[in-house]
Amino acid sequence: MEKYILFIFLAFVCEILGTISGFGSSILFVPIASLYFEFKSVLGITAVFHVFSNLSKIVLFRKGIDRNIALKLGIPAILFVLLGAVLTTYIAAPKMELMMNIALLLVALFLMFNFEKPLEQSNKNLYVGGTISGFLAGLLGTGGAIRGISLAAFHLPKNVFIATSAVIDLGVDSSRAIVYLYNGYFDKKYIILIPFLILISVLGSAVGKWILERTSEKAFRYLVLLLIMATSVLQSIHFFSA
Repeated sequence: MEKYILFIFLAFVCEILGTISGFGSSILFVPIASLYFEFKSVLGITAVFHVFSNLSKIVLFRKGIDRNIALKLGIPAILFVLLGAVLTTYIAAPKMELMMNIALLLVALFLMFNFEKPLEQSNKNLYVGGTISGFLAGLLGTGGAIRGISLAAFHLPKNVFIATSAVIDLGVDSSRAIVYLYNGYFDKKYIILIPFLILISVLGSAVGKWILERTSEKAFRYLVLLLIMATSVLQSIHFFSA
């Protein structure tokens, strides 16, 4: 258990940053967990962790849930996360992850330079964002940044952004967790981590909410885009160094 102490602390930091950014901690949590576990175990642990994480955010930000966005972005995300999760047995993911990181960086830069031009909340944009984020969440363990880009482009208020994203993510993570558990991605020896993951999800979400209450809407939108760019660059560097 001693070797997991640093992992638990880093997971706590990921949860705080994931709450502040609004797109969840998986884009930060997955590369950190990869230092401690093999890839398929990372997928299983991430999915289980995120179920508790999203429940915490839903309780804390429940007044901000936008049902229209949650349904139109969430339903395709849940359907396609199942496809992505099933394909993990057949497709080598690292190169796809690199392509995703490069695409995210370019889109985030575009939105940064067009900061005052929100994307139309059309059904098409919601369906496409949900489909891509769900598929990548199932295949790579992290699709929150794609959903974050979609929601950031709509210029949603921070409470609506976080609450709605958490509702969608709960459906996505619950779905893929079932597939991962069925495929044996969550080994019984990791059950000892569950109480710590629950505690981290609650405390990290609460600290993130406290910080957000002292952050302006404009600063929040900038923060989302900056975090997406930073994590995209860091994960691309990790890919090439590996």
